[in-house]
Amino acid sequence: MNRWIKYAASCACAFFAASAAAIADEGMWLFSNPPVKQMQEQYGVDVTPEFLTNLQKSCLKFANSGSASFVSSDGLIMTNHHVGLSTVASLSTKERDLVRDGFYAATREEELKCPGLKLIALQEIVDVTEEVEASTRDCATNKEAEQARAAAIKEIERKAKEEKGLRCDVVTMYQGGQYHLYCYKEFTDVRLVFTPEESVGFFGGDPDNFCYPRYNLDVTFFRAYENDQPYKPEHFLRWSDKGAQDGEFVLVAGHPARTNRFDTVADLGFQRDVYYPHMMSKYRRREVLYQTFASYNAENQRRIATDLFRIQNSRKNRGGILLGLQTPELLGRKVEAEKELRRLASEQGLVDFEKDDPWRAIEETMNYWSRYYVAYDLLEANEAYSIGLVTRARGIVRYAIESAKPEEERSAAYQGASLEERRKELVEPLKREDSDIETLKLADGLSMLLELAKPTENGRVLGDVVIPWNTLGAIYGGVSPRERAVQIVRDSKLGDAEYLKTLLDGGVDALRSCGDPAIELALAVEPLASDLRDVYATNVAEPRRQAYAKIAKIRFAVYRDTIYPDATFTLRLTYGRVGGYKEDDGTERPFETYVQGALDHAREHNFADPFDLAQSWVDAEKEGRAPLDAPLNFVTNNDIIGGNSGSPCVNKDGEVVGLIFDGNIQSLVLNFVFDDEQARAVLVHSTGIREAVRSIYNAPALADELGK
Repeated sequence: MNRWIKYAASCACAFFAASAAAIADEGMWLFSNPPVKQMQEQYGVDVTPEFLTNLQKSCLKFANSGSASFVSSDGLIMTNHHVGLSTVASLSTKERDLVRDGFYAATREEELKCPGLKLIALQEIVDVTEEVEASTRDCATNKEAEQARAAAIKEIERKAKEEKGLRCDVVTMYQGGQYHLYCYKEFTDVRLVFTPEESVGFFGGDPDNFCYPRYNLDVTFFRAYENDQPYKPEHFLRWSDKGAQDGEFVLVAGHPARTNRFDTVADLGFQRDVYYPHMMSKYRRREVLYQTFASYNAENQRRIATDLFRIQNSRKNRGGILLGLQTPELLGRKVEAEKELRRLASEQGLVDFEKDDPWRAIEETMNYWSRYYVAYDLLEANEAYSIGLVTRARGIVRYAIESAKPEEERSAAYQGASLEERRKELVEPLKREDSDIETLKLADGLSMLLELAKPTENGRVLGDVVIPWNTLGAIYGGVSPRERAVQIVRDSKLGDAEYLKTLLDGGVDALRSCGDPAIELALAVEPLASDLRDVYATNVAEPRRQAYAKIAKIRFAVYRDTIYPDATFTLRLTYGRVGGYKEDDGTERPFETYVQGALDHAREHNFADPFDLAQSWVDAEKEGRAPLDAPLNFVTNNDIIGGNSGSPCVNKDGEVVGLIFDGNIQSLVLNFVFDDEQARAVLVHSTGIREAVRSIYNAPALADELGK
């Protein structure tokens, strides 16, 4: 046992949770296994199948970020200001800064199309566990099992898409214990309706982030269209007349990203000692990089604002998670819970620890992976060159290599019809950032690789991975990271559609002779990246998946249906209550804040950035239009995590009472363990949204449309 595990165990006694079964208001529940019994027993609320169907089909997911919901019969979509921020930024120009100034379309004709924005709504869930597991039963090796499972999943998704006409994704649940097919309706014509000024949507900035009390109108509205007309959803959420009330039962439906509550202690050790420290190091350096760039002038500040917000938010979030992992009390609880599950499994004859100990298998796997992870992250996961230009180049190189192989030797993602899908992705228009920002990011990534890879006789070393000197020469082209970044951004022609087609048609030989610097880098990296993919797939992902599947079956046998799976960025349901809390020093935190509080908070900081509340709010107060006594933000004990941003909060009648936009600092521990003594979800109050839209922004039509 690792030394830190022993240390955590020594602190566990006072914090021992006797069971891994869900307690109190815990749980990010599947809509296919809702906690109906628990809600009835704890709150006396009977939630019907019709209620759940309407809530499920009213919810949406941004393809690469947070959650959202339909809130009118004309396809109006509600999400957070910060979830929609990158889209709003992409619609902004130097002359028309929608991020800084906000936006409201008074008519449908004024609503702005959002190119590239895609939202999906879950329509159906199908358990396909038996089909997936059957594909690996006769496999002799981990590599065979990994390939067979991937092929089976691809075929299930293909058939389902063909039959249902929907986007269909197979999702792993319970860490390999179950596989579910999620079928989504896609919306690709989405238009911006309303967003407040950034100084309102992210009022308080980084200092107030993950804190409470808060005073944010963190909301943005879009609209879905079909055939150039507003979409008419069969399911949408009504609006509450009263909004959230203290002590009230509430539900939240959204897409929590990732939790690690059922990870083994050894897995958490890897995350504490390797994964999160590496991540924090990347975030800190990028935050400084972006802040420095922003400090040059106002235009730089505008152009880098979205990236800076994302990094600051992630840095603070992951820092809180790491702090939780570094807390002996929390880890002690995990140690004791694991010991208890192992004891019950042994007593019930569910496992023979001498012959097949899945916990030991995971410990060995994570010890092995710790020697490769940083190299994998930088070289295969593109963190050393994370700009679209190089990512596209790497995709082109991979396509050329895979397409040259016999069908049966290709990776599953390049077999059959998937090969043509990869090609279509590669010839889509390349979304580029401004060249100076691309150069900034690429130069920093290439510099980071040199800093972390230490020189030896044979090359530079990252853990157990040696990057040969000749490979380094090809990556950097014999110049500094900054000079190489300038060359690639300036000279690569991968944005030219005809040039791309020529490269794809010409295969590997054409790539080697093309002289494109982005392709040169991708070719240099590919042999190492390929080895790292094999290392991960064969020696990490597959044995880890098999071990966790065994643990999941043990947990099912012991705790039955009282458990829920870790979050996987799929739609989940949580229940709880509205209510404040008490800090460690005895300070009482109220359940709600008010519009007046936002103005007072700004004055306390002399309206200095990031407390420079927008002039629209100051003017509304002077003119007597501001709804000063309207509740603005509030807190609940709902079980939420990153990815829940933009999730609707509804009362027992299914009416919107709030909008998730954050958690307090105490909630960051929810990645690993549920605790609602102080952990709170932070929401925008439905009354505050409606009244601010109506009175401060003079948008009565939008206010009247909410929930209708």
